[in-house]
Amino acid sequence: MSTRLYVTLQPKTVFAEPLCDSESIAQIRSKTSLWRLHNVGPHIKTHYRKNPFGNKPFMKGIILKTVIKKPKKPNSANRKCVVVKLSNGKEMTAYVPGIGHNLQEHNIVLCRVGRLRDTPGVNIKCVRGKYDLPHVAKRE
Repeated sequence: MSTRLYVTLQPKTVFAEPLCDSESIAQIRSKTSLWRLHNVGPHIKTHYRKNPFGNKPFMKGIILKTVIKKPKKPNSANRKCVVVKLSNGKEMTAYVPGIGHNLQEHNIVLCRVGRLRDTPGVNIKCVRGKYDLPHVAKRE
């Protein structure tokens, strides 16, 4: 008798549809079991930065042509770059730092890893004062 009285006293909202169906519960819960999460921890992806030289700090290259690149949207300039054929056979675009250069086709330059953040496709830089690329000339 008491159970019947208890059922009759329940509000009608309790017997309405559940707040979420079984499909949404499956989406909320991940495939990893709680026991595995406890022991192993969550899976975190590691992103490796790829060195274009194959983990070498410097590489020699021969200039194929000089180009002028434009930076991405907020910046506006003319970045002096050269297309270099590296000693490992790759052709890449390298930035020439400093003001002014006298690089031509068939010159030899030393390149280091270091991307130009505002110019897409330029991931290496030339080293001043090595091989055919002299230091920046003093301005008077």
